[in-house]
Amino acid sequence: MSTRSRAVLLGAMAAAAALTLSACGNGGTSGGGGNTGFVTGNNGIDTVSQGKRATAPDLSGKTIDGKTLDVADYKGKVVVINVWGSWCGPCREEAKYFSKVSQAYEGKGLQFVGINTRDTSTTPAVAFEKEHGISYPSLYDPTGKLMLRFKKGTLNPQLIPSTLVIDKDGKVAARALEALDDTTLLKMVEPVLAEK
Repeated sequence: MSTRSRAVLLGAMAAAAALTLSACGNGGTSGGGGNTGFVTGNNGIDTVSQGKRATAPDLSGKTIDGKTLDVADYKGKVVVINVWGSWCGPCREEAKYFSKVSQAYEGKGLQFVGINTRDTSTTPAVAFEKEHGISYPSLYDPTGKLMLRFKKGTLNPQLIPSTLVIDKDGKVAARALEALDDTTLLKMVEPVLAEK
């Protein structure tokens, strides 16, 4: 192999590795600043005050089990959106916490919805949910189209996993760009649940 071919191959491998790391990482940072209206807390959670929130985009489509789901149908409830993939290590780490909190808050005005992304079929996604005791629905978004519906400069999911909290009016109130445990998840959810 020539030196030039080796350099091209190494460059391509480095680019692929960088893409893989950004696609499934253990956290990220995204500051407020500018006119975004959101603030990053020292816990890594971005929040927006109640009067300055952007409306969540249309998040609807087929679930991993073939049903139709529209997140807008949950208006009046607080909705936790978790973007995940069965191939993602941090997603596997946080799944037990999401299962635990979703079951503990069932019937208390809180709805969980997953967005499964970059799985090439629903088979590994369904197996992931079964293995981790996930009982709430997950939209199937293999190419990330739902994630791209969020406007730039708003609290949007930028990594996998990402978690968003949508308030009772359908507006994005909080975001985390890392795997969460139950304590951190509840720190995101409980203030929004308490809003009038």
